[in-house]
Amino acid sequence: MGPAAAAAPALALALLLLLAAAVRPAATWDLWALRCGFSADCECGFGPDLRGLECDLARNLVGQPLVRQQVMKGVREFLEKQNPVKPLVMSFHGSTGTGKTYVSSMLVRYLFQGGLQSPYVHQFSPIVHFPHAEHIEQYKENLKRWIQGNLTNCGRSAFLFDEMDKMHPGLIDVIIPFLGPSWVVYGNNYRKAIFIFISNAGGEQINEMTLDLWRAHKDREEISLRDLESAISKAVFENPQSGFWKSGIINEHLIDFIVPFLPLKHHHVKQCVISELGQQGLEVHSDVVQEVANSIPYFPEEEKIFSSTGCKTVASRISFFF
Repeated sequence: MGPAAAAAPALALALLLLLAAAVRPAATWDLWALRCGFSADCECGFGPDLRGLECDLARNLVGQPLVRQQVMKGVREFLEKQNPVKPLVMSFHGSTGTGKTYVSSMLVRYLFQGGLQSPYVHQFSPIVHFPHAEHIEQYKENLKRWIQGNLTNCGRSAFLFDEMDKMHPGLIDVIIPFLGPSWVVYGNNYRKAIFIFISNAGGEQINEMTLDLWRAHKDREEISLRDLESAISKAVFENPQSGFWKSGIINEHLIDFIVPFLPLKHHHVKQCVISELGQQGLEVHSDVVQEVANSIPYFPEEEKIFSSTGCKTVASRISFFF
């Protein structure tokens, strides 16, 4: 091959990049996409900041020591490997308002430039994307095509599956080939992808076990994954109402980290109120913090230890006290 022929691909890429810049000068994501189309090693705006993630989790995620531990462990171990043997697969479980969505958005914010707005971060909701059970076969085909297409565009991608407890059983199994150790196609290493499943399933069992441990005078910092893992597994993976019911993802042990979100106590809710007041630019008054926290329902009925809605309704309640 002569020099002119060898230079042709580089020249073609340069022309494409110039054309994209001329048409849409601010389209940074488009330029990344073009580069990724020509390089199997492209990181596609992937710029992990583990120190920032750890700091943000420590300062702003209240009452979840196990989450901080498991998330940081999972991400660190995954990123330490230049060529991971499989994608990172994490499953977040807990009742509403305990921080599952908050942590998933924080995670991608510290891994991808643009966070949730990055074209390499993809979110799926069963209510939005897969609403009708009678169309499940079409959904399977669509989901498989979406995952494969995006991974072909860039192997360094993240996929977030929200409300897994509302997912039609059997649907999620279509992505099994992308979660294992063997998926390297068209020069792209799909093992660099990240998959996060988010579910309320198992929340009731986590709450019950946390309450039992509290009654046994065990502090939440002392609670281990071993204390909760079997109960979560049974609730999530043997429940016909769960998207993981009888799933091959479970049978083939493709989930690397099960992350339990514990129910929040009264003082955790007060921390959420203080944080929300700051975000809204409002002055923090101790009486307002106390009133907002007191207005939230707690369980069990007799002891009122844990918030029934976590911190989910804090933002909407603040306006009633100003």
